[in-house]
Amino acid sequence: MSKPNMQLTKTPVTEQEPLVRARNFKEVCLGYTEEEAINEASRCLNCKNRPCMTGCPVSVRIPEFIEKVREGRFLEAYEIIKSTNNLPAISGRVCPQERQCESKCVRGIKGEPVAIGRLERFVADYAMAHADELKEPAAAEPNGKKVAVIGAGPAGLSCAGDLAKLGYKVTVFEAFHTAGGVLSYGIPEFRLPKAIVQKEIEGLKNVGVEIMTNMVIGKVLSIDEIIEDGYEAVFVGSGAGLPRFMGIEGEALVGVYSANEYLTRINLMKAFMDGYDTPIMRSKAVAVVGGGNVAMDAARSAMRLGAEKVYIVYRRSADELPARREEVHHAKEEGIEFRLLNNPTRILGDEKGNVTGIEVIEMQLGEPDQSGRRSPVPVEGSEHIIDVDTVIIAIGTSPNPLIRSTTPGLEANKRGCLVVDEETNQTTQHGVYAGGDAVTGAATVILAMGAGKKAAASIDEYLKNK
Repeated sequence: MSKPNMQLTKTPVTEQEPLVRARNFKEVCLGYTEEEAINEASRCLNCKNRPCMTGCPVSVRIPEFIEKVREGRFLEAYEIIKSTNNLPAISGRVCPQERQCESKCVRGIKGEPVAIGRLERFVADYAMAHADELKEPAAAEPNGKKVAVIGAGPAGLSCAGDLAKLGYKVTVFEAFHTAGGVLSYGIPEFRLPKAIVQKEIEGLKNVGVEIMTNMVIGKVLSIDEIIEDGYEAVFVGSGAGLPRFMGIEGEALVGVYSANEYLTRINLMKAFMDGYDTPIMRSKAVAVVGGGNVAMDAARSAMRLGAEKVYIVYRRSADELPARREEVHHAKEEGIEFRLLNNPTRILGDEKGNVTGIEVIEMQLGEPDQSGRRSPVPVEGSEHIIDVDTVIIAIGTSPNPLIRSTTPGLEANKRGCLVVDEETNQTTQHGVYAGGDAVTGAATVILAMGAGKKAAASIDEYLKNK
């Protein structure tokens, strides 16, 4: 076993060079070697009260798995992670650890926290590379009850995995032709390779989860028909796939995309790969409106598709950027320009209806409101034009209304999100549960996984007492 490592900073991780990776879709972060992982694991203090775990929505037994990494027992570390997390190779890559487990790490008080996310990813990748050495997961004893899960995204997959482990016969109904939800259509290859997503999904199939694709619930089948078919409970994890627009002049011009459509064409429809004839603009200059992770994904993808100039247009300052710090850092390294404190007022086009530019107005932050957040206020007369041929709107999404509009008794709030009991994730319809973006609006993968996990426990409790 290695000695304690009292370095104040994380063990560095190898990444592709910025100007090289800005023109390819290969993974940016190359992950730890065995030696680097052991070295980083040796920074963990193995605190008795485990503060890091209080920041994890899926309750990963963090100090326990890190101790196994430190001992070089990587497959045992994997078994520990898998006991509560069905998708570790995914969460190790895209979970905002800096705001969750790592924000609670004691090592972060006088330096950098332990790189919990990098270690989780290392363990999951090691297990995939040594799959033949892993113990086959024993299929649970069937309990004779059927549960339906709507949506094969992170919430649905997490819920399905937990229920299958408890002996339920679980069928996942997915609207698209490929399972994965936002993991497959939203997050780009350079952050989350699609082969990794499919391997994690195969793992769920191996424990008995059945996935049916091209099943648009609300059109092919209704929730009521699913229940009539003998499913005793339903979990709705249908995400938030309905894009929001700004309602400004010029949004109907050719060359204006929602980030949803743009990323779906790249990821699910394989525009990033040679040999696929996916229709997508080969832009020279792109403005991405928004400041979240989706905006960063769209901007960095546009650069990789060959754009010479890519701008992030965001109406607040750098301190308010909602995207992960790592994503912002990577975007800047790759040459993406940040036009902060700028708000679009209209999109300009030529006589053929093609985008030629975006007009923005400068903003300044006003006085703090009751929540302490300073609202942006336009600076009169500061309008100016940024020359672009493509505009991507990445200002958020809301749940698709199809399921709630075809299910009597299923209540939603004014934002179109399903109303659930906070303790159990049960909706206003008996036996129907929901979680993830369908309930919260667009949020993170790990919060969706946590919601799926909580709902699975509630469904188990409900069916045991039925």
